[in-house]
Amino acid sequence: MTTQPSYSIAIHGGAGNHRQQSSREALIEYSLRGVLTQGRALLDAGGTALDTVVHCTRLLEDDPLYNAGYGAVPNCAGRFELEASVMDGRTLKAGAVTNVDNIRNPVELARRIMDQTAHVMLAGRGAAEFAAANRLASASQTYFQEGWRKHATTDKDAYGTVGAVARDRHGDLAAATSTGGQVDKLPGRVGDSPLIGAGNYADNDGCAVSCTGWGEDFMRTALAAQVCFLISRQNFDAHAAARAAIETLVSKVNGNGGFILVDRIGKIATAASSASLRCGWIEHGGEIKTALQASIRIARAAS
Repeated sequence: MTTQPSYSIAIHGGAGNHRQQSSREALIEYSLRGVLTQGRALLDAGGTALDTVVHCTRLLEDDPLYNAGYGAVPNCAGRFELEASVMDGRTLKAGAVTNVDNIRNPVELARRIMDQTAHVMLAGRGAAEFAAANRLASASQTYFQEGWRKHATTDKDAYGTVGAVARDRHGDLAAATSTGGQVDKLPGRVGDSPLIGAGNYADNDGCAVSCTGWGEDFMRTALAAQVCFLISRQNFDAHAAARAAIETLVSKVNGNGGFILVDRIGKIATAASSASLRCGWIEHGGEIKTALQASIRIARAAS
């Protein structure tokens, strides 16, 4: 009797610098466990890493606890502009969307862009028209306003970006990330979440990464790609790569945030320079684990 290769999955619900109320922490932990339970079911049945990360990220988008989808935060004009990306580690195909204001699940749109076009990213009106042509679920600004009010925060240090990474039984990797951006951002601002190599990256030769935090810091350091290259090109293990990357984020730009990763052998690591990283994981088909802090933390200088 041969044993099937194991799978691994990790998800995050954002990073931040202020401790949440215990009641909110309990809700987040319960939410993360529920999403991981569904992710486990897909992977255990032989589902692909790509399908799994999209499904789990969509569940997180529908939960107003997080700054993505239903729980997105408004820009300085009071409007909600959302972003997302997805990447397939087997093919290096990717899809991304930015500055959409009427799409219920941006991660689904990113997946359609990857699968049905020759492009990686669509933005604004063009993305909305593509979504309508593909009959993806739309949502009004009232829908996002309702979600935001359920757990509203004006704290610019409370990053709630969501994401998922997975390795399936076939050894394929995938990553997905989704966000509502920064509280009071300028209209039209683009963050790291839809940018392949900055907030999201996956390559079967290295790892799958999903980032969360102050997006400009991850954009300026191309952090997601850096993590992957440390594994694929320099043969770092998951934890060594995570530590080296978060140290670079802090030393180069005093960067604020964190990330989750699963490497080519299914090892999971989390790292952050922020006080918290809301995350959960299943490593090698084992037990569900959750944490509100990363396993590796490198403190940044006070600002």
